[in-house]
Amino acid sequence: MKRRNFLNGLMVGAAALGTSVAVRPLRTWAQVAAANTSPASRSLSIGYRTIDVMGRSAQVFGLVRPDGRPGLEVEAGTDFDLSLSSAIDEPTLIHWHGLTPPWAADGVPDNPAALLRPTEIRRYTFPVGTGGTHWMHAHTLQEQNLLAAPLIVRTSDELKRDEQDVVVLLHDFSFQSPEELLAKLKGKAASGGMAMDHSAMSGITGMQHMMSGKGMAGMTMPGMPAMDLNDIDYDAYLANDRTLDDPEIVTVEKGGRVRLRIINGATATAFSIDTGRLSGELVAVDGQGIEPVGGTSFPVSMGQRLDIRVSLPKDGGAFLVLFIREGAVERAGVILATRGADVRRIAIAGDAKGPVIGLDLERRLRPVAPIASRAADRRFELSLTGDMAAYSWSIDGADGLVVKRGERVEVAISNVSMMAHPMHLHGHHFQVIGINGTPVAGAVRDTVLLPPMANVVLGFDADNPGRWPFHCHHLYHMATGMMAYVTYDGIG
Repeated sequence: MKRRNFLNGLMVGAAALGTSVAVRPLRTWAQVAAANTSPASRSLSIGYRTIDVMGRSAQVFGLVRPDGRPGLEVEAGTDFDLSLSSAIDEPTLIHWHGLTPPWAADGVPDNPAALLRPTEIRRYTFPVGTGGTHWMHAHTLQEQNLLAAPLIVRTSDELKRDEQDVVVLLHDFSFQSPEELLAKLKGKAASGGMAMDHSAMSGITGMQHMMSGKGMAGMTMPGMPAMDLNDIDYDAYLANDRTLDDPEIVTVEKGGRVRLRIINGATATAFSIDTGRLSGELVAVDGQGIEPVGGTSFPVSMGQRLDIRVSLPKDGGAFLVLFIREGAVERAGVILATRGADVRRIAIAGDAKGPVIGLDLERRLRPVAPIASRAADRRFELSLTGDMAAYSWSIDGADGLVVKRGERVEVAISNVSMMAHPMHLHGHHFQVIGINGTPVAGAVRDTVLLPPMANVVLGFDADNPGRWPFHCHHLYHMATGMMAYVTYDGIG
């Protein structure tokens, strides 16, 4: 029997569970990719749903198939033939994060498509492209209210592989509205609680080689502000809609192999993935294959995806996979459990703070399929800046990001602020070709992290005409100005 289909609907036996752990259906999220949804035409609906968070009910958004399950699986090399409908009482739109659709289908409001109105149905048809772990989400503040879902593109080889897929979508959750969260950020800044002017850092370049993308939380230098890791303390951190004290328990096979497809859908929180007793092998980032990298701890910033392969021991057991908030003790998690395993309750708060995410792993990544080697036709230099006193963020030098179809483009980005920024380019995949002044043959991806005082060079081919957003995937940084556009010559 193929492990990816092993006991698809089976529940872990209640008698084997610790008495304080509730048992709920498991197929809501982690096994979304185990069900084949390959008809020529598919449909998704945007609606409301209710989840339980810390003993309280919360109404959030959902993005579901006709059978009520979240997300979508499609086969590589086919068409993304989809009808999207909305049953909510406000306009919205969905971005297909990781795919490279025609510009008109990208899903950013009024760029160029209008918002999807309540009860409206919109049809999307374009080539899916190659395989990978991707996701879809609102490109509005609605993203904070969980308007997101997995989008898994599987190759024919993966469909044949004796491997079980486990999809995990991470979120940060607040009982407050995103508008309230943003107003508090601006109010705190105005009151002096964030009296740090990051724009003053624009002249500091000599520190970059000292920072080198490593964890520097709390470090200060004369005349230099401290790194700011988390500007929002959320009510909860979720893995597949559930907190760690009531985690999703995924049934796995003794001696089996599992591919963890982990999507950081959080709006303002980075995590470290801790595979615990299972040694992991990182095999893809942002849906793009890499030469395997072993370990038990892997960083993932907002908008990024990691595919981690783990092998289970033949005697089975329960194996906790943790997602630890950067620079803090809060955690989310899922449990991989073989039949009859003893599953115990886990505390939400850990004993130690999560690591600060840098570029150590990024330096080690090597792509399976790098972009073709060629000289750049066009090069841009950008600086990421911010003013915490006003809580506003910007990309300096981005006004002239105009390219021509067929060009090889290089973009050198320096983060001269004291917050990290995961930068996402729509409509393309780029290769990381430089880190802190050192050329690298790095990963191919669509979202790259720039820690404070770091610089990264990206290379991509201008092969998809449009006016493509390039922005920080911290929702509130994007909403307050850290958004630019790569515009093809001749696009209005």
